[in-house]
Amino acid sequence: MMFRSPSLSREIIESLKNSPLNPRSTLQIRHISSLKVVWRKDPKLDEAIEKEKRYKLCARVVKEVLNEPGQVIPLRYLEKRRERLRLNVKAKTFVDLNPLLFEVYYDRIKPKSDLVQFIRPTARLKGFLEEEERIYSDHEPLIVSKLCKMLMMAKDRVINVDKLIHVKREFGFPNDFLVNLVPRYPNYFRLTGFPGEGQSFLELVSWNPDFAKSVIEQRAEDETIKTGVRVRPNFNVKLPSGFFLRKEMREWTRDWIELDYVSPYQDVSQLDQASREMEKRTVGVLHELLSLSLYKRVPVPILGKFSDEYRFSNAFSSVFTRHSGIFYLSLKGGIKTAVLREAYKDDELIDRDPLLEIKDKFASLLEEGWKERKERLIRRKEEVEEDLKMKAARDEEQKEPLCS
Repeated sequence: MMFRSPSLSREIIESLKNSPLNPRSTLQIRHISSLKVVWRKDPKLDEAIEKEKRYKLCARVVKEVLNEPGQVIPLRYLEKRRERLRLNVKAKTFVDLNPLLFEVYYDRIKPKSDLVQFIRPTARLKGFLEEEERIYSDHEPLIVSKLCKMLMMAKDRVINVDKLIHVKREFGFPNDFLVNLVPRYPNYFRLTGFPGEGQSFLELVSWNPDFAKSVIEQRAEDETIKTGVRVRPNFNVKLPSGFFLRKEMREWTRDWIELDYVSPYQDVSQLDQASREMEKRTVGVLHELLSLSLYKRVPVPILGKFSDEYRFSNAFSSVFTRHSGIFYLSLKGGIKTAVLREAYKDDELIDRDPLLEIKDKFASLLEEGWKERKERLIRRKEEVEEDLKMKAARDEEQKEPLCS
């Protein structure tokens, strides 16, 4: 039997719920959507999002160039795409600020046209891309398990391909995962439909019970082995410092936590969408999705694309504020982002995905370029200052005969 807190029998609980003397009777039958929690800013988690902006911007521009024929592009073409890329400086300035990404050269767009500036990947960037391929190859089993898990949580075990392509960056899937990775695992995946028409789907072929275990269930199992006591799977709930819930919300949360954990891999077709059990399952799915993501955070609009597959309600985003001890809803950059609290300590990600090695190597490349540029500017400044000193000394020498 699973370890559980002492509780009253179901019959007694039901009688207390319906009793007019029970001060919590109205709370138990209250609609979940009517339970409100005031949003509170978490500066540390906002900072975790903010400090990644520069790296993500560079990654977007690199991807833009690599998608061009021959992986080259006229600099003026890139300039025209600044708004779409959310590039807040001129394209040439961006290239100068990140010297290890691209090199500038001159070529003609047409055989008889004037020479214009083009950019192409540097040898250092090409070296990083080779490392990226190696890391993806080393962690292919992890990527396969993530894809399987996403399908296993979905209704009918199928997801629209366009949606998966849209979230590949959040979950660490390679750009070519549908072309090169999926066909290598016919025992797990099958592509169906009509590619290019928005009607292509990825289906789960076979169910792997080893994958049908959530992070929370695995954690409870590990604790059971460690302590020798059967541990009940449940969420880690830790309200941020200075955050308080109203009394009725505290009572509802306490009772909700006491409900049995509903695995995101469990069939819940029989559950009422408005029930507390369905809320438990929704929180479980969102927790698992965020746990599978690279940074343990995903923009809410992206999660919303999977409402049909994961049976989310239209108001599913209210879950993130209603369960503020599990999630944080960041508004940084004008985009709502769901963050898994337990994955962070202050602004540092402590639950790191192995695929983040790619980001680490890309960050090292960028930072090395920034350092080289800074040192070059310092040297140039020192040279200018030295030239000025020498000029001033020459001027003084020329003045001395006139003084004598």
